[in-house]
Amino acid sequence: MFDIFRKHTRIMMMVMFLLIIPSFVLLGIDGYSRMNESDVPVARVGRTDITQTQWDAAHRTEADRLRASMPNIDAKLLDSPEARYATLERLVHDRVVAQAAEEARFSTSDARLARFLQEDPSIAALRKPDGKIDMERYRQLSASQGLTPEGFENNVRIDLARQQVEAGVSASGFVAPVLADVALNAFFEKREVQVINFTAKDYTAQVNPTQTELETFYTKNQSLFQAPEQAQIEYVVLDLEAVKKTIQIPEADLKAYYDQNALRLSGVEERRASHILISAPKDAAEPERQKAKLAAEALLKTVRASPSVFAEVARKNSQDPGSAAKGGDLDFFARGAMVKPFEDAAFAMQKGAISNVVESDFGFHIIQLTDIKLPKQRSFDELRASIETDLKSQQAQRKFAEAAEVFTNTVYEQSDSLKPVADKLKLDIKTADKLSRQSLPGATGVLANEKFLSALFAAETISSKRNTEALEVAANQLVAGRLVAHQPTRTQTLAEVQAQVRSQVIAVRASELAKKEGAEKLALWTTGASPSNLPAAQVVSRDQALNLSPPVLLAALRADPTKLPTWVGVDLGPQGYTLVRVNRVVPREAAAQASLNQSREQYTQWWTNAESQAFYALLKEKLKAEILVTNPEKK
Repeated sequence: MFDIFRKHTRIMMMVMFLLIIPSFVLLGIDGYSRMNESDVPVARVGRTDITQTQWDAAHRTEADRLRASMPNIDAKLLDSPEARYATLERLVHDRVVAQAAEEARFSTSDARLARFLQEDPSIAALRKPDGKIDMERYRQLSASQGLTPEGFENNVRIDLARQQVEAGVSASGFVAPVLADVALNAFFEKREVQVINFTAKDYTAQVNPTQTELETFYTKNQSLFQAPEQAQIEYVVLDLEAVKKTIQIPEADLKAYYDQNALRLSGVEERRASHILISAPKDAAEPERQKAKLAAEALLKTVRASPSVFAEVARKNSQDPGSAAKGGDLDFFARGAMVKPFEDAAFAMQKGAISNVVESDFGFHIIQLTDIKLPKQRSFDELRASIETDLKSQQAQRKFAEAAEVFTNTVYEQSDSLKPVADKLKLDIKTADKLSRQSLPGATGVLANEKFLSALFAAETISSKRNTEALEVAANQLVAGRLVAHQPTRTQTLAEVQAQVRSQVIAVRASELAKKEGAEKLALWTTGASPSNLPAAQVVSRDQALNLSPPVLLAALRADPTKLPTWVGVDLGPQGYTLVRVNRVVPREAAAQASLNQSREQYTQWWTNAESQAFYALLKEKLKAEILVTNPEKK
């Protein structure tokens, strides 16, 4: 059937040329490579889509920025659905503002751009002593963001144009002091209240449910008594520690390493010095640095003529606040602890010697070397364990990639068992029981890894009981697992949850009794009767809730001030019922003028933020912006 191709090769090549080349012209080579990428739209602003690929890239950039600024941040927080959705919201915001700026034809003049760059601290730090920008460092700053200086300036120009869109609202926020005071006085108004609680737990002794009642509750509420999906698994972990266990270092290699590195392994040389510093920062004007150098040279002549007065001269003349009071003494230090010019001079001197004037970024130093501490060489027996550990770590790093390839291939090719990969790489097969799709409280390591848990509970893994693929769950750490037994979600029998059902029935009935008595007392006391044992009155407000729960506090503050004193009832659901007697309004205390001005400014800021959000919402509606994926907080 392929004879036609063989006989008419040139014709077929021409046909393919005519079909394929136009496609490359229209799409480009990159277009073909991108055809398999995820370009599903996740948001839309007007006719412009934000794709899944763009969202992923933006979130990676945002996560990297946060990790750099907060190294101790929990990685799970950065990759949570909520964090990813927040990134998408920022993308939409930027796209909406950019489109609004473009439609309004906002632009940034060269003069405004230059003024902004002059005021930018990151740019100001690049200035040389003569006030000019260090262009090489400026290019490095631009390159760190993947841009040329021209591209960097263009981005700043675009950002400034975008800022004009919202600046009209945010920069013009204004609230008259009288209106601010009215709102703040109402917000911080206080109420004198007396509170009586009808707590559900106080009524539990009155409830004694029958077996029939328990069965009825269980039948109507079976969704409350679901046993979660669980699995019993086997798994193997390949990491550097596992590779180290397979490595044996010959004794001869340990001794050879000791012979070559004995001095380094025994410790580092330390030196003790005193110094006199005449301060002259590196960015100081040249005349100022020359003046400082001449002063240092004059002091050098003094201490060279009489070395015994070095400490006294340092106390009177050194401009190093940390050491001057101690006669310039810096105590012992090793290489790497001082700036390089100082270190080079100190480690080139003999004990008791005084250096020439040494220039550093801090100014000009005169150094007196007062002591040398050489490390005591440790024996092979003392260092053997640490040498063996170091050599195993070095070899494990080199062998890990090879072991990882064996691990990955074996768990895939012999997928009905983990024993082959465990035997090949001398790994332990570990087990875990009662594992669920979400990591259990207190779980650590691979059993807390969402990627691994998802693979274990994938439909294919459950049905086939075969190995998962090798998953990289941390740096230099691979894991694979398989299900030994799987228990799907099921409704537990009444016998299994008898005690739980009884506890819930009692809680529900106790809550009902509490609410019933509370409602009855409210009806009685509202008509004029009053209890004989009212608790002491207390003054509460939004910023001083004392022990009141938010629903109770809100009900007290919402009571009609024209009908005080009055009773208010609050249904607290399972917790019971609360009655509040609101006696009187306590006006807001008069504030000092400074505090009053501060609160007015804060209120203006709140108002301005609300106006800015409303303006942005209007822009979104006008530009038909929408997010096409579900907000995880609303699931």
